Amino acid sequence: MDEQAYRELARHLDALPNGFPPTDSGVELRLLAKLFTPEEARLAARLRLTLESPAEIASRTGLDLRTIRPVLKSMARQGLIAFGKGETTLGYGALPFVVGIYEMQVGTIDQELAQLFEDYYHQAFHQALTQQPPVHRVIPVGESLRTDIEIQPYESASDLLAGAAAWGVLDCICRKQKALIGEGCEHPLDVCLAMSQTPGAFERNPVIRSLTREEALATLRRAAEAGLVHSVSNACQGMWYVCNCCTCSCGVLRGLAELGIANVVARSAFVCKVDADLCNSCELCVERCQFGALAIHGIAQVDGARCVGCGVCTLVCPDHALVLWRRPDDEIKPPPKTEAEWRLARAEARGIDLQPIS
Repeated sequence: MDEQAYRELARHLDALPNGFPPTDSGVELRLLAKLFTPEEARLAARLRLTLESPAEIASRTGLDLRTIRPVLKSMARQGLIAFGKGETTLGYGALPFVVGIYEMQVGTIDQELAQLFEDYYHQAFHQALTQQPPVHRVIPVGESLRTDIEIQPYESASDLLAGAAAWGVLDCICRKQKALIGEGCEHPLDVCLAMSQTPGAFERNPVIRSLTREEALATLRRAAEAGLVHSVSNACQGMWYVCNCCTCSCGVLRGLAELGIANVVARSAFVCKVDADLCNSCELCVERCQFGALAIHGIAQVDGARCVGCGVCTLVCPDHALVLWRRPDDEIKPPPKTEAEWRLARAEARGIDLQPIS
Protein backbone atom coordinates (compact mmCIF):
# COMPACT_ATOMS: atom_id res chain seq x y z
CA MET A 1 0.00 0.00 0.00
CA ASP A 2 1.29 3.46 -0.93
CA GLU A 3 0.61 4.80 2.54
CA GLN A 4 1.71 8.35 1.77
CA ALA A 5 -0.84 8.73 -1.06
CA TYR A 6 -3.65 7.65 1.23
CA ARG A 7 -2.47 9.83 4.10
CA GLU A 8 -2.58 12.85 1.78
CA LEU A 9 -6.11 11.99 0.71
CA ALA A 10 -7.23 11.32 4.30
CA ARG A 11 -5.93 14.73 5.42
CA HIS A 12 -7.67 16.37 2.46
CA LEU A 13 -11.00 14.68 3.28
CA ASP A 14 -10.70 15.72 6.90
CA ALA A 15 -10.15 19.32 5.77
CA LEU A 16 -13.60 19.28 4.13
CA PRO A 17 -16.46 20.51 6.36
CA ASN A 18 -17.94 17.00 6.74
CA GLY A 19 -14.69 15.68 8.21
CA PHE A 20 -12.82 12.38 8.03
CA PRO A 21 -11.19 11.93 11.46
CA PRO A 22 -7.96 9.91 11.67
CA THR A 23 -7.51 6.75 13.76
CA ASP A 24 -4.57 5.35 15.70
CA SER A 25 -4.85 2.05 13.83
CA GLY A 26 -4.82 3.54 10.33
CA VAL A 27 -8.03 1.78 9.32
CA GLU A 28 -9.10 4.91 7.42
CA LEU A 29 -6.07 4.42 5.14
CA ARG A 30 -7.05 0.81 4.45
CA LEU A 31 -10.57 2.03 3.75
CA LEU A 32 -9.30 4.51 1.17
CA ALA A 33 -6.93 1.91 -0.33
CA LYS A 34 -9.95 -0.33 -0.90
CA LEU A 35 -11.58 2.41 -2.99
CA PHE A 36 -8.75 4.37 -4.63
CA THR A 37 -5.60 3.42 -6.49
CA PRO A 38 -2.54 5.42 -5.33
CA GLU A 39 -2.73 7.48 -8.54
CA GLU A 40 -6.40 8.25 -7.95
CA ALA A 41 -5.75 9.12 -4.29
CA ARG A 42 -3.00 11.59 -5.15
CA LEU A 43 -5.20 13.33 -7.71
CA ALA A 44 -8.33 13.37 -5.51
CA ALA A 45 -6.28 14.98 -2.73
CA ARG A 46 -5.70 18.00 -4.98
CA LEU A 47 -9.31 18.67 -5.93
CA ARG A 48 -11.32 21.59 -4.60
CA LEU A 49 -14.94 21.82 -3.56
CA THR A 50 -15.51 24.16 -6.50
CA LEU A 51 -15.91 22.19 -9.72
CA GLU A 52 -13.06 22.70 -12.19
CA SER A 53 -12.50 21.48 -15.75
CA PRO A 54 -9.61 19.05 -16.36
CA ALA A 55 -7.73 21.90 -18.03
CA GLU A 56 -8.20 24.14 -14.99
CA ILE A 57 -7.06 21.37 -12.65
CA ALA A 58 -4.00 20.69 -14.79
CA SER A 59 -3.11 24.39 -14.95
CA ARG A 60 -3.48 24.87 -11.18
CA THR A 61 -1.61 21.73 -10.13
CA GLY A 62 1.01 21.47 -12.89
CA LEU A 63 -0.18 17.95 -13.76
CA ASP A 64 -0.35 16.68 -17.32
CA LEU A 65 -3.83 17.18 -18.81
CA ARG A 66 -3.69 14.07 -20.98
CA THR A 67 -2.76 11.99 -17.95
CA ILE A 68 -5.36 13.26 -15.52
CA ARG A 69 -8.36 13.50 -17.86
CA PRO A 70 -9.08 9.72 -18.01
CA VAL A 71 -8.36 9.35 -14.28
CA LEU A 72 -10.91 12.05 -13.44
CA LYS A 73 -13.51 10.39 -15.67
CA SER A 74 -12.90 7.01 -14.08
CA MET A 75 -13.15 8.36 -10.52
CA ALA A 76 -16.38 10.20 -11.34
CA ARG A 77 -17.91 6.95 -12.68
CA GLN A 78 -16.92 5.19 -9.46
CA GLY A 79 -18.48 7.89 -7.28
CA LEU A 80 -15.12 8.86 -5.79
CA ILE A 81 -15.23 12.53 -6.80
CA ALA A 82 -17.92 15.07 -7.67
CA PHE A 83 -18.86 15.76 -11.28
CA GLY A 84 -21.26 18.31 -12.72
CA LYS A 85 -21.77 21.72 -14.27
CA GLY A 86 -19.22 24.23 -13.05
CA GLU A 87 -19.23 27.98 -13.62
CA THR A 88 -18.44 27.68 -17.33
CA THR A 89 -18.24 23.99 -18.23
CA LEU A 90 -18.48 20.46 -16.86
CA GLY A 91 -16.09 19.99 -14.00
CA TYR A 92 -14.76 17.75 -11.24
CA GLY A 93 -14.36 18.42 -7.53
CA ALA A 94 -13.75 16.97 -4.11
CA LEU A 95 -16.43 14.75 -2.62
CA PRO A 96 -16.77 14.27 1.16
CA PHE A 97 -16.44 10.75 2.49
CA VAL A 98 -19.90 10.98 4.16
CA VAL A 99 -22.29 12.03 2.72
CA GLY A 100 -20.60 11.33 -0.60
CA ILE A 101 -17.95 8.77 -1.49
CA TYR A 102 -19.20 6.05 0.84
CA GLU A 103 -22.85 6.27 -0.21
CA MET A 104 -21.87 6.12 -3.88
CA GLN A 105 -20.46 2.61 -3.30
CA VAL A 106 -23.93 1.14 -2.76
CA GLY A 107 -23.70 -0.84 -6.00
CA THR A 108 -20.26 -2.33 -5.29
CA ILE A 109 -19.92 -2.65 -1.52
CA ASP A 110 -18.66 -6.06 -0.42
CA GLN A 111 -17.97 -7.70 2.93
CA GLU A 112 -14.43 -6.32 3.12
CA LEU A 113 -15.54 -2.73 2.59
CA ALA A 114 -18.45 -3.22 5.00
CA GLN A 115 -16.13 -4.43 7.76
CA LEU A 116 -13.58 -1.68 7.12
CA PHE A 117 -16.33 0.91 7.46
CA GLU A 118 -17.62 -0.70 10.66
CA ASP A 119 -14.15 -0.63 12.17
CA TYR A 120 -13.68 2.98 11.16
CA TYR A 121 -17.14 3.91 12.44
CA HIS A 122 -16.33 2.78 15.97
CA GLN A 123 -12.75 4.05 16.04
CA ALA A 124 -13.19 7.58 14.69
CA PHE A 125 -16.31 8.36 12.69
CA HIS A 126 -18.26 9.21 15.82
CA GLN A 127 -16.11 12.35 16.10
CA ALA A 128 -17.61 13.66 12.85
CA LEU A 129 -21.12 12.93 14.14
CA THR A 130 -20.66 15.27 17.10
CA GLN A 131 -19.88 18.27 14.89
CA GLN A 132 -22.48 20.97 14.28
CA PRO A 133 -24.51 21.71 12.30
CA PRO A 134 -25.47 18.08 11.66
CA VAL A 135 -25.17 16.57 8.18
CA HIS A 136 -28.79 15.38 8.17
CA ARG A 137 -32.14 16.91 9.10
CA VAL A 138 -35.38 15.08 9.94
CA ILE A 139 -38.52 15.89 7.98
CA PRO A 140 -41.89 14.59 9.16
CA VAL A 141 -44.24 12.03 7.70
CA GLY A 142 -46.85 14.13 5.91
CA GLU A 143 -49.87 12.38 7.42
CA SER A 144 -48.58 13.09 10.93
CA LEU A 145 -49.02 16.87 10.72
CA ARG A 146 -52.02 18.90 11.77
CA THR A 147 -53.87 20.11 8.71
CA ASP A 148 -54.24 23.67 9.98
CA ILE A 149 -50.55 24.53 10.50
CA GLU A 150 -48.15 26.19 8.10
CA ILE A 151 -45.55 23.91 6.53
CA GLN A 152 -42.56 25.22 4.58
CA PRO A 153 -41.68 23.37 1.34
CA TYR A 154 -38.32 22.26 2.79
CA GLU A 155 -40.19 20.69 5.73
CA SER A 156 -42.27 18.31 3.60
CA ALA A 157 -40.92 15.18 1.92
CA SER A 158 -43.87 15.00 -0.46
CA ASP A 159 -43.38 18.64 -1.48
CA LEU A 160 -39.70 17.99 -2.16
CA LEU A 161 -40.61 15.08 -4.43
CA ALA A 162 -43.37 17.06 -6.14
CA GLY A 163 -40.90 19.81 -6.98
CA ALA A 164 -38.48 17.50 -8.80
CA ALA A 165 -38.39 16.59 -12.49
CA ALA A 166 -36.94 13.08 -12.09
CA TRP A 167 -37.08 10.47 -9.35
CA GLY A 168 -35.20 7.31 -8.55
CA VAL A 169 -34.79 4.70 -5.83
CA LEU A 170 -31.70 2.83 -4.67
CA ASP A 171 -30.77 0.44 -1.93
CA CYS A 172 -29.80 1.81 1.48
CA ILE A 173 -26.05 1.38 1.83
CA CYS A 174 -26.34 1.45 5.63
CA ARG A 175 -28.60 -1.60 5.73
CA LYS A 176 -26.50 -3.34 3.05
CA GLN A 177 -23.36 -2.68 5.10
CA LYS A 178 -24.83 -4.06 8.31
CA ALA A 179 -26.21 -7.12 6.51
CA LEU A 180 -22.78 -7.86 5.00
CA ILE A 181 -21.24 -8.05 8.47
CA GLY A 182 -24.06 -10.24 9.78
CA GLU A 183 -25.94 -7.53 11.66
CA GLY A 184 -28.78 -6.75 9.25
CA CYS A 185 -32.18 -5.47 10.33
CA GLU A 186 -35.65 -6.26 9.00
CA HIS A 187 -36.38 -2.84 7.51
CA PRO A 188 -36.79 -2.64 3.71
CA LEU A 189 -33.69 -2.04 1.61
CA ASP A 190 -34.96 -0.36 -1.56
CA VAL A 191 -36.32 2.89 -0.11
CA CYS A 192 -33.61 5.53 -0.53
CA LEU A 193 -34.94 8.19 -2.89
CA ALA A 194 -33.02 10.40 -5.31
CA MET A 195 -34.34 13.54 -7.02
CA SER A 196 -33.19 15.70 -9.91
CA GLN A 197 -34.32 18.79 -11.78
CA THR A 198 -33.23 17.14 -15.04
CA PRO A 199 -35.98 15.02 -16.65
CA GLY A 200 -34.92 11.41 -17.21
CA ALA A 201 -31.82 11.84 -15.05
CA PHE A 202 -31.87 8.26 -13.72
CA GLU A 203 -33.08 6.34 -16.77
CA ARG A 204 -29.68 4.81 -17.56
CA ASN A 205 -28.19 4.85 -14.09
CA PRO A 206 -26.69 1.44 -13.15
CA VAL A 207 -27.49 1.87 -9.44
CA ILE A 208 -30.55 4.13 -9.24
CA ARG A 209 -33.81 2.75 -10.64
CA SER A 210 -35.91 5.42 -12.33
CA LEU A 211 -39.39 6.04 -10.88
CA THR A 212 -42.41 8.11 -11.74
CA ARG A 213 -43.45 10.76 -9.25
CA GLU A 214 -46.34 8.55 -8.12
CA GLU A 215 -43.97 5.63 -7.57
CA ALA A 216 -41.61 7.87 -5.58
CA LEU A 217 -44.45 9.02 -3.34
CA ALA A 218 -45.56 5.39 -2.86
CA THR A 219 -41.99 4.47 -1.86
CA LEU A 220 -41.98 7.32 0.64
CA ARG A 221 -45.22 6.02 2.13
CA ARG A 222 -43.90 2.44 2.23
CA ALA A 223 -40.83 3.61 4.13
CA ALA A 224 -42.92 5.51 6.68
CA GLU A 225 -45.22 2.53 7.23
CA ALA A 226 -42.13 0.40 7.88
CA GLY A 227 -41.18 2.78 10.69
CA LEU A 228 -38.35 4.54 8.86
CA VAL A 229 -37.46 8.17 9.50
CA HIS A 230 -37.27 10.62 6.57
CA SER A 231 -34.05 12.64 6.57
CA VAL A 232 -32.43 14.98 4.07
CA SER A 233 -29.34 17.15 3.79
CA ASN A 234 -29.39 19.93 6.37
CA ALA A 235 -30.25 22.88 4.10
CA CYS A 236 -33.38 24.54 2.72
CA GLN A 237 -32.35 24.40 -0.93
CA GLY A 238 -30.62 22.01 -3.29
CA MET A 239 -31.80 18.77 -1.69
CA TRP A 240 -31.39 15.79 -4.01
CA TYR A 241 -32.17 12.79 -1.82
CA VAL A 242 -34.49 11.55 0.91
CA CYS A 243 -32.94 8.93 3.16
CA ASN A 244 -35.25 6.62 5.08
CA CYS A 245 -33.36 5.76 8.20
CA CYS A 246 -33.38 3.48 11.23
CA THR A 247 -31.35 3.58 14.43
CA CYS A 248 -30.34 -0.06 13.93
CA SER A 249 -28.41 0.48 10.67
CA CYS A 250 -28.19 4.15 9.68
CA GLY A 251 -24.67 5.52 10.01
CA VAL A 252 -26.06 8.80 11.35
CA LEU A 253 -28.87 7.60 13.62
CA ARG A 254 -26.65 4.89 15.11
CA GLY A 255 -24.76 7.79 16.64
CA LEU A 256 -27.78 8.36 18.86
CA ALA A 257 -28.70 4.74 19.51
CA GLU A 258 -25.19 3.31 20.04
CA LEU A 259 -23.06 6.30 20.99
CA GLY A 260 -25.54 8.54 22.81
CA ILE A 261 -24.90 11.62 20.64
CA ALA A 262 -28.11 13.57 21.30
CA ASN A 263 -27.78 16.13 18.49
CA VAL A 264 -26.51 13.76 15.80
CA VAL A 265 -29.36 14.82 13.51
CA ALA A 266 -31.20 18.13 13.27
CA ARG A 267 -34.77 17.62 14.46
CA SER A 268 -37.74 18.89 12.51
CA ALA A 269 -39.69 21.99 13.52
CA PHE A 270 -42.45 19.80 14.93
CA VAL A 271 -43.11 17.79 18.08
CA CYS A 272 -45.57 15.02 18.86
CA LYS A 273 -48.61 15.78 21.00
CA VAL A 274 -51.07 13.33 22.58
CA ASP A 275 -54.84 13.74 22.71
CA ALA A 276 -55.60 12.41 26.19
CA ASP A 277 -59.24 11.77 25.31
CA LEU A 278 -58.31 9.46 22.41
CA CYS A 279 -55.27 7.59 23.77
CA ASN A 280 -56.04 4.03 24.95
CA SER A 281 -52.50 3.29 26.27
CA CYS A 282 -51.91 0.50 23.74
CA GLU A 283 -48.12 1.16 23.67
CA LEU A 284 -47.84 0.73 19.89
CA CYS A 285 -46.35 4.21 19.60
CA VAL A 286 -43.75 3.39 22.26
CA GLU A 287 -42.66 0.36 20.28
CA ARG A 288 -42.47 2.34 17.05
CA CYS A 289 -40.49 5.34 18.35
CA GLN A 290 -36.78 4.92 17.59
CA PHE A 291 -35.69 7.76 19.88
CA GLY A 292 -37.15 6.75 23.23
CA ALA A 293 -39.38 9.83 23.24
CA LEU A 294 -42.62 8.06 24.24
CA ALA A 295 -43.68 6.29 27.42
CA ILE A 296 -46.97 5.22 28.97
CA HIS A 297 -47.91 6.86 32.26
CA GLY A 298 -51.65 6.32 32.32
CA ILE A 299 -51.64 7.56 28.72
CA ALA A 300 -48.83 8.14 26.24
CA GLN A 301 -46.42 10.85 27.32
CA VAL A 302 -43.95 12.64 25.00
CA ASP A 303 -40.45 13.73 25.99
CA GLY A 304 -40.16 16.85 23.84
CA ALA A 305 -36.38 16.96 24.22
CA ARG A 306 -36.02 13.47 22.71
CA CYS A 307 -38.73 13.78 20.05
CA VAL A 308 -37.16 14.61 16.66
CA GLY A 309 -40.52 15.33 15.05
CA CYS A 310 -40.44 12.49 12.52
CA GLY A 311 -44.11 11.55 12.97
CA VAL A 312 -43.53 7.83 12.42
CA CYS A 313 -45.34 7.00 15.67
CA THR A 314 -48.57 8.58 14.47
CA LEU A 315 -49.06 6.00 11.72
CA VAL A 316 -49.44 3.11 14.16
CA CYS A 317 -51.87 4.79 16.55
CA PRO A 318 -55.24 3.02 16.02
CA ASP A 319 -57.18 5.84 17.68
CA HIS A 320 -55.44 8.79 15.96
CA ALA A 321 -54.39 10.17 19.33
CA LEU A 322 -50.98 11.40 18.12
CA VAL A 323 -50.29 14.36 15.86
CA LEU A 324 -47.38 16.71 15.18
CA TRP A 325 -47.59 20.38 16.17
CA ARG A 326 -45.11 23.12 15.31
CA ARG A 327 -42.71 23.81 18.16
CA PRO A 328 -42.58 27.26 19.77
CA ASP A 329 -40.48 29.69 17.72
CA ASP A 330 -37.72 29.81 20.34
CA GLU A 331 -37.23 26.03 19.97
CA ILE A 332 -36.92 26.06 16.18
CA LYS A 333 -33.51 26.44 14.59
CA PRO A 334 -34.00 27.04 10.86
CA PRO A 335 -31.60 25.05 8.68
CA PRO A 336 -28.94 26.82 6.61
CA LYS A 337 -30.40 28.20 3.40
CA THR A 338 -27.96 26.48 1.04
CA GLU A 339 -25.29 23.80 1.12
CA ALA A 340 -22.68 26.55 0.83
CA GLU A 341 -24.04 28.18 4.00
CA TRP A 342 -23.99 24.80 5.74
CA ARG A 343 -20.35 24.31 4.73
CA LEU A 344 -19.39 27.71 6.12
CA ALA A 345 -21.18 27.06 9.41
CA ARG A 346 -19.63 23.63 9.75
CA ALA A 347 -16.15 24.91 8.88
CA GLU A 348 -16.46 27.68 11.46
CA ALA A 349 -17.60 25.21 14.13
CA ARG A 350 -14.61 22.97 13.33
CA GLY A 351 -12.18 25.86 13.12
CA ILE A 352 -11.06 25.06 9.58
CA ASP A 353 -10.31 27.41 6.68
CA LEU A 354 -12.22 26.67 3.47
CA GLN A 355 -10.30 29.18 1.36
CA PRO A 356 -7.57 26.79 0.14
CA ILE A 357 -10.07 24.18 -1.05
CA SER A 358 -12.94 26.33 -2.30
